[in-house]
Amino acid sequence: MAFVSVSLFAVRVLQMLLPVEKAGQLLPEPMSAALFLVSLDMPISLEYPNIHEAVVAYLEQLNSENYSIYKRTAEAVYSIECTCNFLSDVGKEGERNLLELVELADQALGSFSYHQHFPLIKEIICLCSKIWKSAQASPLLQGESQKVFLRMLSHPLLQVKVETYNCCLEIIKECLGVHNVTKPVSSLCNGIHFLLHPKVLYEISAFGIQEPKNEVNAAARAILLYLLQGRLMMTAVTWNKFIESLCPVIPVLQGYADTEDPLGNSILLLSKGSPEAGEGALPCTTRLKSLLRLLLVRKPSVRSLALKLLACHLTREEGADTKRPSIDARVLSRVTNLFIVKKPIELKLDDRRELVIKLETVEKVYEIFTSDDIDLVLRKSAAEQLAVIMQDIKMHAVVKKLHLVDKIIEYLNECVGQDGEVIECLIQPCLTLLRKVLCADPVMRMALSQQSSLLILLFRVSLIFRENCAVVTEVGALFCLLLFDEVSRMDMWSINPSTKPSPSVFSLPVSVFRRYHLPVRVVGHHAVSPYSMVVPLSADCLALKPVSDMLRIAWNLSWYHGSDNLLKQTNSEPKIQEFSDALKLSTEDTLALKVTHTASGLKDCLHSIVEAAVHREVRAAVTRMSFYLLNDRLSLKSGAGPCGITLKSLSWHTALNRFLQVLPASTEDEKLLIVIIHFLNKLLKEQRKNSSVELLNWLLELLLRHSPNPLLDLLVLTESQAREETDDIRTAVRQQLQKELIALFNTLLLSFIAVTDRKCLELFYVFQTQLALKLLQCLRVTDAPHFYGLPSLERTLRGMAHLTASPGWSSHSPLTKPFEICVKYLSGLLEVITSFYVERGGNAMSFMGKGVTKSTILCLLHLSHEMMAQSQNLEWMSLWFLPLGSHSEEHSPTQQGLAWLIPLWVDRDPEVRFTSLGLGSALTTLETGCMALANSCQNISGGLWGTVVNILLDQSECSMVRREAAFILQNLLVIPMPSVILKDYTWQGPCVHDEDSGLSLTGKPALQALLYHCHFYEHLNQMVKHCYLGRYTFDLNFSALDRTSEGSDLNGLDDSLKFWRAPSRMSNQDQDSSSLSTLETMVAPSSGSAEFPPLGPSAVSLPEVSHDQFVAQVMGQPETVSAQLPRGTSLPAALPRQCVVTPPLLSAVCGLLDGLLAIAPGDGARAFRQARLIELLCRIADATLLESCVQELKAPLPLSPPTEHTQAQVSFLLEYLSSLSRLLQSCLLVDPDLVIQDELLKPLITNIIGVLTICTKDVLDVELISAFYHTWTHLFNLLATFLRKAAVASLPSITVGLAKHWTAVIDMWCTCVGLSTTCPTLSTAGLQFLSVLLTEEAKRHLRDKDKANECQGPSVASLLDKTQENQKSLERLNEVILQCYEGKSSKDVLKRVAANALMSLLAVSRRAQKHALKAGLIDTCMEKMKHINAQLNLDSLRPGKAALKKQEDGFIKELSISMQLLRNCLYQNEECKEAALEAHLVPVLHSLWPWLLMDDSLMQIALQLLCVYTANFPNGCSSLCWSSYGLHPVQPAYRGAPGASLMGCILKLASQMPVENTAVQQMVFMFLSNLALSHDCKGVIQKSNFLQNFLSLTLPKGGNKHLSNLTILWLKLLLNISFGEDGQQMILRLDGCLDLLTEMSKYKHKSSPSIPLLIFHNICFSPANKPKILANEKVISVLAACLESENQNAQRIGAAALWALIHNYQKAKTTLKNPSIKRRVDEAYSLAKKTFSNSEETPLNAYYLKCLENLVQLLNSS
Repeated sequence: MAFVSVSLFAVRVLQMLLPVEKAGQLLPEPMSAALFLVSLDMPISLEYPNIHEAVVAYLEQLNSENYSIYKRTAEAVYSIECTCNFLSDVGKEGERNLLELVELADQALGSFSYHQHFPLIKEIICLCSKIWKSAQASPLLQGESQKVFLRMLSHPLLQVKVETYNCCLEIIKECLGVHNVTKPVSSLCNGIHFLLHPKVLYEISAFGIQEPKNEVNAAARAILLYLLQGRLMMTAVTWNKFIESLCPVIPVLQGYADTEDPLGNSILLLSKGSPEAGEGALPCTTRLKSLLRLLLVRKPSVRSLALKLLACHLTREEGADTKRPSIDARVLSRVTNLFIVKKPIELKLDDRRELVIKLETVEKVYEIFTSDDIDLVLRKSAAEQLAVIMQDIKMHAVVKKLHLVDKIIEYLNECVGQDGEVIECLIQPCLTLLRKVLCADPVMRMALSQQSSLLILLFRVSLIFRENCAVVTEVGALFCLLLFDEVSRMDMWSINPSTKPSPSVFSLPVSVFRRYHLPVRVVGHHAVSPYSMVVPLSADCLALKPVSDMLRIAWNLSWYHGSDNLLKQTNSEPKIQEFSDALKLSTEDTLALKVTHTASGLKDCLHSIVEAAVHREVRAAVTRMSFYLLNDRLSLKSGAGPCGITLKSLSWHTALNRFLQVLPASTEDEKLLIVIIHFLNKLLKEQRKNSSVELLNWLLELLLRHSPNPLLDLLVLTESQAREETDDIRTAVRQQLQKELIALFNTLLLSFIAVTDRKCLELFYVFQTQLALKLLQCLRVTDAPHFYGLPSLERTLRGMAHLTASPGWSSHSPLTKPFEICVKYLSGLLEVITSFYVERGGNAMSFMGKGVTKSTILCLLHLSHEMMAQSQNLEWMSLWFLPLGSHSEEHSPTQQGLAWLIPLWVDRDPEVRFTSLGLGSALTTLETGCMALANSCQNISGGLWGTVVNILLDQSECSMVRREAAFILQNLLVIPMPSVILKDYTWQGPCVHDEDSGLSLTGKPALQALLYHCHFYEHLNQMVKHCYLGRYTFDLNFSALDRTSEGSDLNGLDDSLKFWRAPSRMSNQDQDSSSLSTLETMVAPSSGSAEFPPLGPSAVSLPEVSHDQFVAQVMGQPETVSAQLPRGTSLPAALPRQCVVTPPLLSAVCGLLDGLLAIAPGDGARAFRQARLIELLCRIADATLLESCVQELKAPLPLSPPTEHTQAQVSFLLEYLSSLSRLLQSCLLVDPDLVIQDELLKPLITNIIGVLTICTKDVLDVELISAFYHTWTHLFNLLATFLRKAAVASLPSITVGLAKHWTAVIDMWCTCVGLSTTCPTLSTAGLQFLSVLLTEEAKRHLRDKDKANECQGPSVASLLDKTQENQKSLERLNEVILQCYEGKSSKDVLKRVAANALMSLLAVSRRAQKHALKAGLIDTCMEKMKHINAQLNLDSLRPGKAALKKQEDGFIKELSISMQLLRNCLYQNEECKEAALEAHLVPVLHSLWPWLLMDDSLMQIALQLLCVYTANFPNGCSSLCWSSYGLHPVQPAYRGAPGASLMGCILKLASQMPVENTAVQQMVFMFLSNLALSHDCKGVIQKSNFLQNFLSLTLPKGGNKHLSNLTILWLKLLLNISFGEDGQQMILRLDGCLDLLTEMSKYKHKSSPSIPLLIFHNICFSPANKPKILANEKVISVLAACLESENQNAQRIGAAALWALIHNYQKAKTTLKNPSIKRRVDEAYSLAKKTFSNSEETPLNAYYLKCLENLVQLLNSS
């Protein structure tokens, strides 16, 4: 156990202190040996794999030799595992994955040298036999199994080869034995197919037979003999397969041919077969080659037999009579040793880099060699030269192109002819040439080796030249090349044949050299089998004890399939051993496994506890359990480690229960209880993140037992126990027991942070209050501090601090009220703090009680929050007051207050300072707390404001302390303060007094003066510049700690009373409690600087004049007032030691700046701008850093810091972003220019969007997710404020940023809107931002629509509709917004927000409209409108209730939202309009008409809806003309005329609309303008005589030259009516309409100056209207006058109207030939040609010229 823990500890220390790559340089040799031992420890590697990986990594750097041994051992372990898995799987019944079995078998061979488990070999061979037996087996499976089999045949271990060959022999005997003669042959002989492959036969022939050990070569010979003699026992298919596989191997096998040996004789029989042998014999070419090959064997008898057989071939050859030599016994008897030469030829060619001879020369020599016209002597010489040239391989290509080989064969054929003597002189060089070409060209060599004629031809040549040794040797060399070609190819026999061509160098297996007498010398290959494998571990490695131990344990673990089964086996009765004793586990191995295996070890511990007879055994067992917890922690597994998981499954509660339910009766009992409680504490700590509810319930039920309750009762000593405290040993044990109990309770309290189980929480709440009452009893406070047991008191207070940290801890007592418990706690804690701190003059006098003070003030901080929650509006602030002065000063006047808190603010311990200031900030959240604290600080130099500002600006102070000071200032700013002194006003704010001038400032002016005097904003500037965003920082400059500043002493820094004891000696005034605190008495450290210096010398002090002006401005008086500083106004140099400024401090500073901006907006904005605070604060926002931290949380690296630290960093950064967002919103409201700067805005928005798009999907911490949601809410609000207050500047940056992260943005919106139930504020903020964004984009689009040439950036609207990649996400966004809208009640604010977002989305996105239609939004809105109408009708019938006036049920708002949603859904979407038509939109609105008439806003929205509905939708326009009753029978009774249409209602509304209601009036006429384009609606308008109202319009009188808005609306309506001929007729039928239009054309209107002219223009185009126009001289005059107008639009309209009027109308020509009109036309035409000829012609100008040109032509024609 100790070895395991020490190993884990050592590795963890290495990981923390030393990078792996540095290990080789720094670690000593003993560490290398230790790591080597740990790496080979099999139990540790199984139980703690991550530690094992780390050990191996360090070992690799330290010792390469040991690492190599480990790697090879690990390979052997894996091989052992494969071995046992194979043996287990191969015996299973049913379907098996044969390929996996083969792979396991392959891996299993590597460890055979260790375990030598021979049954493995037989199983593998049987598997191979089974695979090859099946005809359906895949080639891949057959190939893989063959590789395994070949490795077994060639295994380096002799025993493996012996067993393999013997198993093969047994299978052959089983399949081909005589005993099978009566059985079906086909079913048996298939079992040997795995042997019938060239590679297998090659391995057996080349290496098995030649094995020196008789066991192997005998089995190999027997296998081959059985195969060669087994034809009768094989099927024809099997025998043919055997012969086919044997052919490539015959060159090797024939080396064993012998007339006397059974195997050799069988080999000879293969070659004896005649051509008539038929199927099953060797092919003719193969048999001929085998006979020729026999001439090269070493045995003369075999060569003689081969010559006899060859004689038969030669005599049976076609044309044998015409060929030389004639075959007879005399010739054959003399050539037995024909190819047995004394000087073999060296088959070696040159491969020069450069050509020595030119290619042209080679060609010329070749021409000489092949020319029939040249003398044979010259040809021979040329052949010999070519032979020399062919020694260079590069020359071969030339002669191959010239068909040299074919020419040589031709010469050889001539030679063996009857007249061949003539050419005999060329034969030797020809043979040499052929040899060299074949030697370098394996492709040609293979082709020629299959030509029987060439082989016989060469044999005849050798017989002819049998006396010429050189020729015979050349023929023998050619025979070697052609007869042994198959076995010369190494790639053919490799285990993984490659696709690359074989090398040109000719080589032969070594076994061929041994068995043949070759006439050549060549390179040899395959001295060892190509299939042999390398064994991972040598004998020397296996001899090492750690290696053998690891392999032995690995074998047993694999054999029994894991530790659990192995340990069960060791604990059960011994069974028959299935493997050798050498593999059996030793006693040490078994013990190591049991101890290291956590589950087994814990079970043993529990068994020991149950069976224990004495306390010592239980303590030992529980201690071992603690070690398992320790190992979990060291291996970085915590609650999810082996120990934690095992304990959850074991019933260990029962085993420990009996020790926890009774009070200890002796010291031994108490010692045992200490060990058990310590174990429980450790277990809770390890499982804190993932606490077991079962464990917590068990503990709580144990702690809440009524009688006895030992764990709680032991906290408070009884009287008898107190009397026994004289025994030192018993006292020490009891104190240790109390210490462990307090620690257990503290851990238990922390464990409930993430618990959600209701029962568990209820028990916990009761336990909290019970524990609170017990701890209160432990707090035995008296007036004599020296009687305290300090350690005991400190433990109690620490427990109280843990307890009070949870809200509601006092509220679950059945007997005592929560507030009473709080008061008792407050009383006791205040007594402790006064006894240990205040009355002793702080901790400057002693270090005793330091922990007491820290815990007490922390309890008080928690208590303040609890009292706020439990006070129930009771006044409780006075309970915190203590009298000033000591108890001994009985007759001195005392002053109630919070002055006791102030010394804690300057305690030597930063945690005390931080907590006490936190208490101050908590108390100042109440107005009474602010006043009490301010009153308590009146006698302190600088007062409360000066003191807190000094602490905030003290750069030597730690950030958490300064942060709390900022919070106090922030709280003080919340209470409104006056600008002047008010006697009756309770809160005056800061007070500043200048002794030189005698002036005093109060409230806001004093605050401004104080900030200026302290160089507040300059300090903040430096603070922000030096912010540290990292996770850790270390001060490595220790010299600053060894020296003190000049003029200061360390005791002075620790003097807790320096801020509060008395006024400064520099002041001569006696100040009472009501006097003003003075700024000049602000306290400085001892005799050091009077103000806190900046972080660096870069800070610049403000000039004196600006200070004077500032004070004068604040005072509102012209004279200046100078406030005197004790040490001058310049800022001193930085102190040698500075504390880090952290994001939490800057978060508080942002809140403080927000408060200052609210107090004095103008002054604050100027100060911010001067100090560049906003710019600096925005620079700190870094989305990249935040995203990297989140990635680290999702996938922590092995050496990454603890998760808690990363979570804290993320939380701090998020808190800062939230605070910064709130500050920036305030800045945008006060002075947008503070933020709207390009260099600030763009990176800020980029970072904001970066933070919003951080994926938190895999972040598991609930609090962190909540922090993200909180920050996102503020960021959304900030972006929305940007758009509302500075859309022009911010919108481009926002849209660009969103487009860049569009996929993540859509997902983010979906996530935020989907949280409408759990986090409604985030959903609201996200939807508001989306709504504002789309609205501002639409505004920009309207604003920039005329700027066609301006390059527009991306827009969210275009991204919503044009991007195809995120279509599903966009659909999901639409869906969640719809769900958010439809799933909320009408009173929910979020419903309105969702409706606004949905409106904006529908207005800009076609996809959103399509999805809304698909989701049934139109039908939903229609049903809601029907329901509202019915409800309003019902409410109107109830007496005394006015539905529209009271609006109690919100029907009007719902109706408004529904109509607006419909309006935006129908916008420019015909499909949606069709759906609205089918849903009877018009009848529903018709039924609502009376209610719409009663509310102008509703009417306006309804008219907008109708405008959108009827735009470019004729069917919709026509539907307004229908009667609502015939088409919508389900409508309730309508209070109007039967059969009336909505169209009629609209016309009535337009006729009766009062002039002052311009908004509704404008909407009505816009709607009618849409309807005027519909034929049906124009008919209704005509029948209603509505147009008669136009004639009643009054024209402007006097000097007013502009038409009224109503007149313009009428003109737009008439213009739309005039687009159709029927409408034109309606206008002409109005008596006096043309005259009225003529008069109106004389007036101006800025938006529509030419509408009457356009109406005339449209009427002129109809032939039926031309006479009426022509008859009206006023109209003609107006149109003619247009040609002389300054307005180009009027010119074009007039010219086009006149051209239309005169076109195809002769009477008009006559009338218009009036000299006045003709003159105007001519002048306009000439002017237009001059004006538009030189400039670029636009389409409108071209049309104008065309009109005038046609007018001139028509008027000039007769």
